[in-house]
Amino acid sequence: MIDIQNANKSFKDTPALQSLNLHVGAGEILGLLGANGAGKSTTINMLLGFLAPDSGSVKINEKDTFKQAREVRQLIGYIPENVNLYPYLSGMENLDYFCRLAGLKYSKAELQEFLSTCGLQSDAHLKKVSDYSKGMRQKVGIAIAYAKKAKVYLLDEPASGLDPLASNDLSVLLKKLANEGAAILMASHDIFRVREVCHRIGILNQGALVKELRSEEVSANELEQLYLKYMTN
Repeated sequence: MIDIQNANKSFKDTPALQSLNLHVGAGEILGLLGANGAGKSTTINMLLGFLAPDSGSVKINEKDTFKQAREVRQLIGYIPENVNLYPYLSGMENLDYFCRLAGLKYSKAELQEFLSTCGLQSDAHLKKVSDYSKGMRQKVGIAIAYAKKAKVYLLDEPASGLDPLASNDLSVLLKKLANEGAAILMASHDIFRVREVCHRIGILNQGALVKELRSEEVSANELEQLYLKYMTN
């Protein structure tokens, strides 16, 4: 589903990605760990079709993500670190609006079910987003991606602003989506959440994939030590 081969990207002669190779198949969750500037967001922006690689290829479902961006985005559910919603609309109205933009129309009951599944308490569904906490806005963003019933999910720090219970609910949802056949790429700083939810883990440092391993190969503490080793070398 997600296939990146020998991708390179530089900004003003500063390498952002260096010979990156990644593959995420259907039913698989890959977690990308890395410090700020490691190349995680650049990778996601290339998959979203906002950036073209200087060389190499970036494809989703065998489609070039930059040259065929419109087609590719129909396959993607995207959850950013900071979800932008319309503050004067309710959570349910925001969800309905973004679903309609994607050509999807759901009943009120279905919209409420999406929001509840993604952890937003029922008494907040009809409240204006201007009264929401960051965590509540994040849950609406997760619901927007979930309602798309996408083949591929791209997540950039998706648990930002979520409390431990909501973060755990997100992990359960991601595993459910993978079990239903979605390919999921999650970029995060949260070593323990990545270890808990992902099948495979990649560590990025200065735009290069310096380590890739299966999550069952290491404990959370071992992964933390391995991460720190690569970040300090």
